[in-house]
Amino acid sequence: MKPWFEFRHLSRIALVAVVALSASTAFAQQPKRGGTLNLILTSEPTTLVTLTTVATTTLSVSAKVSEGLLKYDYDLSPQPQLATSWTISPDGKEYTFNLRQGVKWHDGQDFTSADVAFSILTLKKIHPRGVNTFANVEEVKTPDAHTAILVLSKPAPYLIKAFAAAESPVLPRHIYAGTDPLTNPNGNAPIGTGPYKFKEWVRGSHIIYERNPDYWDKPKPYIDRLVVKFFADPAARSLAFETGEADLGYRTPVALGDLDRFKKLPNVAFETKGNSYSFNVSSLQFNLDDKHFDNARVRQAIAHALDRKIAVQVGYYGYGVVSDSPIAPGLKAYHDPSPSPYAFDLKRANALLDEAGYARGADGFRFKATLDFNPISDDFKRLAEYTRSALSKIGIDVTLRAQDLSAFVKRVYTDRDFEFTINGHSNLFDPTVGVQRLYWSKNFFKGRPFSNASHYVNPEVDQLLEDAQTEIDPVKRAALFTRFQQRVAVDVPDINLVSPQFITIHNKRVHDHSLTADGVESNLADVYLE
Repeated sequence: MKPWFEFRHLSRIALVAVVALSASTAFAQQPKRGGTLNLILTSEPTTLVTLTTVATTTLSVSAKVSEGLLKYDYDLSPQPQLATSWTISPDGKEYTFNLRQGVKWHDGQDFTSADVAFSILTLKKIHPRGVNTFANVEEVKTPDAHTAILVLSKPAPYLIKAFAAAESPVLPRHIYAGTDPLTNPNGNAPIGTGPYKFKEWVRGSHIIYERNPDYWDKPKPYIDRLVVKFFADPAARSLAFETGEADLGYRTPVALGDLDRFKKLPNVAFETKGNSYSFNVSSLQFNLDDKHFDNARVRQAIAHALDRKIAVQVGYYGYGVVSDSPIAPGLKAYHDPSPSPYAFDLKRANALLDEAGYARGADGFRFKATLDFNPISDDFKRLAEYTRSALSKIGIDVTLRAQDLSAFVKRVYTDRDFEFTINGHSNLFDPTVGVQRLYWSKNFFKGRPFSNASHYVNPEVDQLLEDAQTEIDPVKRAALFTRFQQRVAVDVPDINLVSPQFITIHNKRVHDHSLTADGVESNLADVYLE
């Protein structure tokens, strides 16, 4: 090592070079104004506000207009958004939010605490996850225009992480009051406080958002226009990135088989940050009201017939991990790594179907069943194809049924005209928010998407979930979730298969698109183009 005095006597030329390099780096990192960002989705949203659905396509656009009280860093520490500061009472039963002043809705109305109160109470009633998230909220006090106080009947240890824009959007009370939130036109042409104003939605083609010149966080946003395009065909999405038509896509928007080739493209980059707000699990869900799948032996047989390791490879080309549990491995504090009680075993699967009274016919099949799959991403179709192949080996003749997202949601959650389905669900940042809705008997409602589709009812599971909802001791809470996972694994209302790894793909000219835990699902106020 050189002596310290040599470092003190750097030549003037070397010193100037260091300063020049630092200045150059700082200049390169300065956000630039202008341009159009093209965000691509794998399918078209059914609505543009995450009030009545938590479908991925809606999550990806909602926050651009409809913001939240808070945003979160990668470690899920809360940061200000529409709330500038907050306090939680020592008993955990009051959350006080001090709201940002001078914020305007896009139609010029003032944003106030009345909007926050209306939003929280509405989310509690009709949001697929909000019914769990805000279950303990008794009222929202508004002592003045810039203070909102959530009053809880019991503590909710997860609640401070629940106020991200896409998860808990703050809605304009003056637009929704006195209307049916399920049919309010704001879902199709939203008014919000966000960095982008809604301009148009051309069905089957694109959505256009334009820069909000009156945005409260000036000088953001930096881009002039955000265009959201829908590409159902994975080959078309890949081509769009290669040609530069697409700038940004998340949750691995291209065909997984193209990823290795994409790594070599000079204009394309990958990002895995911005996914810590939401871990997903893909699963096979049974309709427990169906004549075949109300029989536990049939469900157990199917569980024995599916090899999760093959599901990871076929469905996700290896970009994922096995998950026997509805709580994803990414939620390390709560995930139970215990293997399924129904290990891959075709002999046992066939024996269980024999015991259930389903003998093979002359054609070799025991019964026929139609399998619906969520069309929101290509991996669900591949998992469905694998399931059809796997079940043929135990004598179940499976027909796959494809449909668009609206038809799928209506079939499964409103009409309940299905037998079983390949689907995926976000755990989000806590099992109470992301997992409870799927197994809690009180969350079975026709018409509520991505809720208890199986119509699973188990009083013991209900109690475990409700106890975990209010338990503030982290060790005791983890134990409750472990018992919940073990009980569900035995009952098999569904078969959890894979927790996928999500990759955001972007043109290298796109910067600062995934600065928070929710990545591209954030408001994208910071994004800029080189």
